Amino acid sequence: MRNEMEILFDAISDNEGFARVAVAAFVSHLNPTLEELSDIKTAVSEAVTNSIIHGYENLYGYGRPGRGPAAAQEVHPGKVQILCALEGDMLQIQIKDQGKGMENVEQAMEPLFTTKPELERSGMGFAFMEAFMDDLEVESSPGQGTTVRMKKKLGCGSWIEV
Repeated sequence: MRNEMEILFDAISDNEGFARVAVAAFVSHLNPTLEELSDIKTAVSEAVTNSIIHGYENLYGYGRPGRGPAAAQEVHPGKVQILCALEGDMLQIQIKDQGKGMENVEQAMEPLFTTKPELERSGMGFAFMEAFMDDLEVESSPGQGTTVRMKKKLGCGSWIEV
């Protein structure tokens, strides 16, 4: 059986935590381990944060209060879409934005590469997604937005042996 969920929310930092919890709740009936939940929540958080900060350049909520450029106070309109599907023990997550997109996806996926060093971004978002999920695909074009697809096989083991 296949089960699906779709959510659409404003591209603002306040919704990053919502996205993490929503996806975790979606898989909760499978009794994932704490490690699996943590991996999923971290990967979702990184992808959503990338959409907000890099796709829409909404910096509000990510810098230090009172520090940073006036642009950090602007909020540009935009939405982030999350599609999740569970088929058996396989979780598929798609996180999509209609933001500015990327010219060079390979470069963006290199560990430590960041276009926002002034925000003290580590440039490890894609590396974390790749490490915590079983599969990662990124599609992006300038002016067309970015789509991140991730997969994770869940253990689905029983906590109590019968």
